[in-house]
Amino acid sequence: MSDPIVILTEEPLGADDRVNIETLVAGGDAPLVVLVPANTERHLLVDFLENLSLLEIAKAFRELTESPDPAAERAEAAETLAVSLTALAGLGGGVSGEVVEGRPVDGLVAKVKEIGAGQAVVITRPHAVADTFHTDWANKAQDQLGLPVLHLYAGSGFIGDS
Repeated sequence: MSDPIVILTEEPLGADDRVNIETLVAGGDAPLVVLVPANTERHLLVDFLENLSLLEIAKAFRELTESPDPAAERAEAAETLAVSLTALAGLGGGVSGEVVEGRPVDGLVAKVKEIGAGQAVVITRPHAVADTFHTDWANKAQDQLGLPVLHLYAGSGFIGDS
């Protein structure tokens, strides 16, 4: 059996993501473990600048005043996990997953160490500020793990710079 692969995602995985992971597994029997954070660590200034950079001005100002509901965030994370597990069903040596409380990168690092994973994958939507300054989840995880972390953009074949 191949070493497990741990996947941290903030977005529900779909058909394009399945193709990317299928290519990564390459017909092997590596078990896949999907992690979805219950809370995506909002950084108001970074989120504000990111929304402005994407010309989403109304969203930028709306998110400054919104206060996230923890129960709603957990429910959304559980739904993201369910959709993602369905999208990856039948790949590798089986697919399992969990919602991660606390910091997403800490959850990824802990799971990789716990199960002796051979690879970690981070799937996010593009984050202009974090990606530019290499403060995205993939770079943070790579720094802590000391092994390459593949950064994919959700719903595409684009690879992030980690």
